[in-house]
Formats: sequence, C-alpha cells, structure tokens
Amino acid sequence: MDDKKQMDRVQKIPISELVPFKDHPFKVVEDESMLRTTESISMFGVLTPLIARPIEDGKYEIISGHRRAHAAEAVGMTEVPVIVRDMDDDVAKILVVDSNLQRENILPSERAFAYKMKADAMKHQGERSDLWTEGTSSQVGTKIRTDELIAQQVGGSRNQIQRFIRLTNLIPELLDMLDHKKISFNPAVELSYLRPEEQQNLIEAMDFTQAAPSLSQAMRLKKLSQEGGCKLDDMCEILGEIKKGDLERVAFKSEQLRKYFPKSYTPRQMSDVILKLLDQWQKKRQRDKAR
Repeated sequence: MDDKKQMDRVQKIPISELVPFKDHPFKVVEDESMLRTTESISMFGVLTPLIARPIEDGKYEIISGHRRAHAAEAVGMTEVPVIVRDMDDDVAKILVVDSNLQRENILPSERAFAYKMKADAMKHQGERSDLWTEGTSSQVGTKIRTDELIAQQVGGSRNQIQRFIRLTNLIPELLDMLDHKKISFNPAVELSYLRPEEQQNLIEAMDFTQAAPSLSQAMRLKKLSQEGGCKLDDMCEILGEIKKGDLERVAFKSEQLRKYFPKSYTPRQMSDVILKLLDQWQKKRQRDKAR
C-alpha cells in the first residue's frame, strides 16, 4: 500500500491529539445545532469521519469536523474516526472553508473571514503558479478573478463576496453586533470603511443615542471619515436624528411588557391583549365624549 492510500484511510485518533485549525473562521458554539449534533453522536457515534493533517509533536490539525470533535468530547468519547491527509497550508485553508460553508446557519462574521481565508489561499496558490491566481485559472486557461470564482462556487455574486470580505475590517465589537442583528448587513459594510478608532467611537455614540445607524446614516459617516475624520459629536448628531420609520411605529422592549403578563404568554398573545385593551380604551373615550 502506497503512502497516500495509507494516509487517506480512516483511523481512530485520540481527541487529545487533535488541535483546531489555526485561525479557523467558524465558531464552535453551544447553539441548537450543536445540541442536535451532540445528541446524534451520543446515540450513533461519529458517522462521518473528520479530516485532519499531521503536524509536529505527533498532533493532528483538524481540517473538517471541529463541531463533531467538540460534541464527541462532550459526550465522553476519547477517540474519533479521522481521515488523515497530508496537505499544504493553502489547500488546507480552502478545504476548511468549503467543508463548513454547507452548514445551515453561518454567521455573517464567519462567512466574511471564510471568504477572505479562501481568497487569500487561492491568490497565494496562483503566485506559486499552482492552481489559482487572482487573474488566471491555470486549470481552465482563462482570465478569472478570485472573488468571481468564489462567487461561482457558492452561488452568489462577485460584489457580494467583496462586501463580505470587506466586513473583516470591522472591529470585533461591531462584528458581534452584526452577528446578533443589532446592526444590519448593508450599514455594516459602509461602517467597515471607518478607521478603528472611529469604529470604537461609534459604539459609544450608539450607546449614547440608543440607536443603530441606518444605511444612509452609515454612508454619511463613511463620507465624513474619508473627507478628513468622523468625530464622536458628528456620530451622536447623525444617530440622534429621527428616522422616517420611527415616526410610523411605536416600539417596546419585551422586558418592559413582560412584567404585566404570565410567563407562558408568547409575544403574539401579549400583542393581542394590548390591542384588545386599547380597543376598550378607545370605546370608553368615545362614550365619554358623547355624554
């Protein structure tokens, strides 16, 4: 049996000998999906082998299967099935990204750093005249941009790939807000053009005004930054403006209302009760006016 076949066969590897891939762009978190994975592995074991590559000190770097390794350890397993494969850094980075992009729920920050990791690896391969270049695919012999190639592979547009990669310029705090939907995607792309210190000031301005920037506000902040600097006072003034949508709706935080309702009530049930009470209040006002 040659070395490659020997390396590609499934082996049982102790979890203690597996290490995460360096700068892995995908987070291993205890969410609902992880709970399902853990329950499945508890019942049936690890059905799909991990992929790892040998590294120094007798360890193996995980290429595909970080979540499976985490879940297996959580249920008390000491070893997991692994396909051990020798590969260089660029090939490994591309496989790390491709094997994770199939997941159902991927955070914007994960997708941003994944696209950047893959693009950088593909460009580096091209510099070595190996597989890809930013301008040329030696496999097909035609001119093609790296971001366009990624777009074709993931089913998106070149512009969308560029916009996701642009998000990697956001400071961690703003990325976290984007992941938790406290900032929308399009404004976040515009905010990524602000200098790091301006982004830090923006967080303070958002806290002061209790508002997140709309797309038009984010574009204005970006313009101010590019024209010489966006100061904290400018940010507070812009974010403090009344948005059109705010004139058309009244919003309450759930914790403001929750104390008035049984714990079992859903937001829809609370809304129904509030509207019913308002309807009764309106009828009472009309009766009082008629007297």
